[in-house]
Amino acid sequence: MLLTLQSAIGDIRDLDEADLSRVARRAAHGALMGARGNSGVILSQIFRGFAVGVGTRASVDAAQLAAAFREGSTVAYRAVIKPTEGTMLTVAREASAAAVTAAEKTGDLTEVVKSACEAAADAVERTTEQLDVLRQAGVVDAGGYGLQVILEGFLKRLQGEALTAFEKSAVQHARPKVVASPEAGWGYCTEFVINGEHLPVDDVRQEIARRGESALVVGDESAIKVHVHTHEPATVIGYASGVGSLSRLKVDDMSAQHHRLQGEVARRPRSSKRMALVAVASGDGFRRILESLGVDSVVGGGQTMNPSTEDLLAAVESVPSESVLVLPNNGNVIMAAQQVAQLTRKQVSIVPSKSMPQGIAALLAFDFGADLEANASAMAHALKQVHTIEVTRAVRASEVDGLRIAENDVIALLDDRIVATGNAPLDAIAGALDRLKSTTVRTVTVYAGSDAPEAERERLTKTLMDRFPKAMVELQSGDQPLYPYVLAVE
Repeated sequence: MLLTLQSAIGDIRDLDEADLSRVARRAAHGALMGARGNSGVILSQIFRGFAVGVGTRASVDAAQLAAAFREGSTVAYRAVIKPTEGTMLTVAREASAAAVTAAEKTGDLTEVVKSACEAAADAVERTTEQLDVLRQAGVVDAGGYGLQVILEGFLKRLQGEALTAFEKSAVQHARPKVVASPEAGWGYCTEFVINGEHLPVDDVRQEIARRGESALVVGDESAIKVHVHTHEPATVIGYASGVGSLSRLKVDDMSAQHHRLQGEVARRPRSSKRMALVAVASGDGFRRILESLGVDSVVGGGQTMNPSTEDLLAAVESVPSESVLVLPNNGNVIMAAQQVAQLTRKQVSIVPSKSMPQGIAALLAFDFGADLEANASAMAHALKQVHTIEVTRAVRASEVDGLRIAENDVIALLDDRIVATGNAPLDAIAGALDRLKSTTVRTVTVYAGSDAPEAERERLTKTLMDRFPKAMVELQSGDQPLYPYVLAVE
């Protein structure tokens, strides 16, 4: 919920006008794009409903504010495929109902919000009585409590109080010492946004619900936010990538999280898989991204530190499958990877990815249900759907395609060709982007390197959002050395 709020704030930070309707719409969009987990997605829908309730009004009175609260609760309930009482949905409903009742008695905005806060606190206390899992664990619903805190922050602001750290509710007890895992494990919390035009929201909702549990599918014809718990994230991702382009993809291993919460070392059975994935990456951020996309073994290496054929062979031999797809993710690694197929008894196919953005695009095209040959073909085709911009510094003076480069100049490579220089990374990136047709850009993902300053990352992101107002712009940490920025442009 915190990350969802931060994303909403990011979308309204540059607004400098007292127009509630515009602020509400921008905050709802930001919340949807950054929503994570069940509670985050539901919170984004509360924001969306609130924006709908505000409509085109630049300001609202007490009754209109209460009506917007109520619309937020209504939209959130509609978004959840299987609504459950004793969750933040209940808290939202009780809070909005109290706000409406208060607005019938007073025109004081503060009193309306105060009534919503009090009702939210009471509803949170009752969640333990409504859900067996909460009663057994001795805790209240976390999402509901988070919503209570948000409302209390709203109230403090209206009353002119300073916003300070809050204390945990007294009803929160220590978690049980042992919580049994399901026999098949908890599966993977899988989230992403589908971008496109005329997206079939209802069809996607039905298909996602069929493929997992705790499914949430919200959005409209241009952007659909998906959250689902599934044992086969690759299958879900494969389906979604056929509907539209994907962004903000995240896959978390809930079984590993469970082990950590129980104070245990995650122990995964070494079971056999139909097909395994091996990929090369440089940087802890890129490693985490590849692992979240289902890569079984990530081999360290990349530009200036290419892994050997022996390194790649060891990774192929270590994965629990007789069929293996290898993504070199660097043009200089492809030949070494091709040798592996001749040195192992396993069936190995090389997807000739020349950059990390290409490798990630290929993984989004992976279909768990398809065979090795079909996957290799589909993933190779996906490589053509993304442009890669890499930013680094020249190690010596040179001239490339009429472009004069001095030693230590910032240079930008577009799909492996040097196309621009500059005094700073943002200048070189702008030059590389000039080579692309801006009208066709739908998604830009920035992977920041280990040495990229935080303030510069934010400036770059804002610059990209201004340059491509209709595109989805996302910032992630690749943590790669030597290259402060790697961009995927689709």
